[in-house]
Amino acid sequence: MRLLVTGASGLLGLNLSLVAVARGHQVFGLTHHHGLRGVPFNNLTINLLETRDALIKIEKTKPEAIIHCAAIADLNRAEKQPELANRMNCDVPGNLAVAASRWGIPMIHISTDAVFDGVTGGYTEDSPTNPLSVYAKTKLEGEQAVQKAHPDAIVARVVFFGWSMSGNRSLAEFFFNNLSMEQEIKGFTDTLFCPLYTEDLAEVLLEMLAARLSGLFHVVSPEHLSKYEFGLRIAEKFGLRTDLIEPIRMQEVARGAPRALNLVLNPEKVQAALGHPLPSVNAGITRLHQRWQETFPKKLQSYAI
Repeated sequence: MRLLVTGASGLLGLNLSLVAVARGHQVFGLTHHHGLRGVPFNNLTINLLETRDALIKIEKTKPEAIIHCAAIADLNRAEKQPELANRMNCDVPGNLAVAASRWGIPMIHISTDAVFDGVTGGYTEDSPTNPLSVYAKTKLEGEQAVQKAHPDAIVARVVFFGWSMSGNRSLAEFFFNNLSMEQEIKGFTDTLFCPLYTEDLAEVLLEMLAARLSGLFHVVSPEHLSKYEFGLRIAEKFGLRTDLIEPIRMQEVARGAPRALNLVLNPEKVQAALGHPLPSVNAGITRLHQRWQETFPKKLQSYAI
């Protein structure tokens, strides 16, 4: 399949592109600010905010499917630049969905667990949303724009961890980097989430595409834990000091953009559609560690220009 991946230098986009290539797909990875070199897929530099020009260039690749990963994902940046966040997180996916629908091809739009307020947790696809931040609000509006323009598209709410090209894009890297240098850090005991390892998530997304699913799905681990517990598991797996992680409540810390606390999502819908459970957090951490042993992080960093 000729697969177009936006945000191909990002944490999910790069891992997804590499997994797709390994699965035999022909990948066209779109980047803008962070270029790539030496990657085993076609890399195109395109500014998605220049809509008309971007769509002309994209159409020339003759994509057979689009997976849209690009976004303004920095919560504090979104708060400071709400207009940019709205254009990137709402307008761009909507425009891509219009084009994908016109071309008659499937699309997966990557959304976020942050569309919920985190008061109750245990959210299903039918649970009422209540985004707290500019980032979360614009991502929810992006979901709605995609669903309106391309009803057969997949909207995947995700949360993930893994190795990135910059080496500092995921919570796993935060814990690993600091603990490796024996730096004392804090781990939140009152923030709950259910993250998937990036390569696990990439494989599930490609499986969803092959199964021709459509609609809204929570594509997360069936297991949830606090970010403090996540840090402990990273430390234990890599043989690092757990005592360097100080348990603390996020409610006690002054933060920038408002953040939800209990973002436990229910993945039963996608598990039923695919006929199997999604990977556990521990299985993901095991893969994370294995890839570190294989020097995969250094390989990713070598792709940076």
